[in-house]
Amino acid sequence: MLLRLERWTNNFSDLLGRIAALLFLLLLLNVFYDVVARYLFNSVSIGMQELEWHLYASIFLLGIPYAIRTDSHVRVDIFYDRLGARRKALIDLCGVIFLLLPFVLLVAWYGSSFAFESWSLGERSGDPGGLSYRWVIKAVIPFACLSMAVAGVGMLLRSLTILRGAVASDETETS
Repeated sequence: MLLRLERWTNNFSDLLGRIAALLFLLLLLNVFYDVVARYLFNSVSIGMQELEWHLYASIFLLGIPYAIRTDSHVRVDIFYDRLGARRKALIDLCGVIFLLLPFVLLVAWYGSSFAFESWSLGERSGDPGGLSYRWVIKAVIPFACLSMAVAGVGMLLRSLTILRGAVASDETETS
C-alpha cells in the first residue's frame, strides 16, 4: 500500500516536471518572439513580456516537486553523501516532517487567500496591454506548494520504506 502511494506521488511529480519542461519550451518561443518583434519590427508587447515572467515563475514552482522527487533539491551533500541509506532516510524523514511540510502548507494556506482575493477583485495588470487575469499566476503559488507537499509525502513514504528495510540499499541509490 505504501509503495503504491509512493508511486502515485512520484508519477504526479514526474507529470509536473514534464509540464515545467513544456512551459520552458513555451518560454523560449515567447522570448524569441519578443526579441524578433522588438529588434526587427520595433514592436513591444507588454502582455508578452509579462507572460515571460509568468512562465518563468510557473516553471520554477512546478519544477520543485520534480526536484524533490528526483533528489535534485539543495542540501549539504558533502555530509549527506557519506551516510548510509538508513541515515539518509532518517534525515529525509525529519526534513520533510519538520521543515518541508510545515513551510509549504503554510504558504499554500496564505497563498490560496491571496489568489482568491485577486480573482474576486478581477485583478489585472497595471500596465496598458498587460495580461488580464493576474489571479492565474497567483493561483500557481498555492497549487505548487500543495504539489511540493505531495512530493514531500512521497519522500516521506520512501524514507519509511527504507527504514522498515523493505527496499534493498542498491534500489535506494537509483530512485
